[in-house]
Amino acid sequence: MSYNVDIVMGIDATGSMSHIIDEVKNNAIKLHGDLQSFMESQQKTIDQLRVKVLFFRDIFVDEPAFFESKFFHLPEEESEFKSFVSDMKADGGGDEPESGLEALSKAINCDWDTSSDSSRQVIAIWTDASAHELEVGHEKGVSGDEIPKNINELTGHWGQNMQNSSKRLLMFAPNVYPWSSIGESWDQTIHYESTAGDGLSEVNYEEIIKVLAKSIS
Repeated sequence: MSYNVDIVMGIDATGSMSHIIDEVKNNAIKLHGDLQSFMESQQKTIDQLRVKVLFFRDIFVDEPAFFESKFFHLPEEESEFKSFVSDMKADGGGDEPESGLEALSKAINCDWDTSSDSSRQVIAIWTDASAHELEVGHEKGVSGDEIPKNINELTGHWGQNMQNSSKRLLMFAPNVYPWSSIGESWDQTIHYESTAGDGLSEVNYEEIIKVLAKSIS
């Protein structure tokens, strides 16, 4: 079997991730090659792979709080992809929580390729922190009009804006709000629990590849 795969990688780039961000970035850079190899070992192939990266911090502390790439066609645009990922440094964020829900909203509402029945749209979120409630950003006037006003509205976007049979959400995040409740209530979602404030140090890269590959097939 072969697939057209879009992956949006939402990566927490706040200060608490500083001791692990280089590893996360290095893994992001080699992700497509390792993913392709693992898929081939399962007698599956990826005909088209596009990867988009969304670094996020805290909209109440950092300006800008989001650094968003285009969809890179890999391996054709590998050098451009590497340049974007390599330039990011872990900084800012203040105290918990961070703007993970806003980042998730941006990912859900991006320009996915839905041209094929074998398309897969995968969102992978990496964070070691909880997230601000969406209501707070709107109350303080820092959220854009395109950001949902609450978690129920965001849940509606997940259910309506993406193809149910093709969408996947993978969360490498602690067992705190909102990741725990999303993992329990959203369909096509896997929550890989990490330790809050620990920078994802215990998340094994080989396990991430396996989880990604299983989510595609």
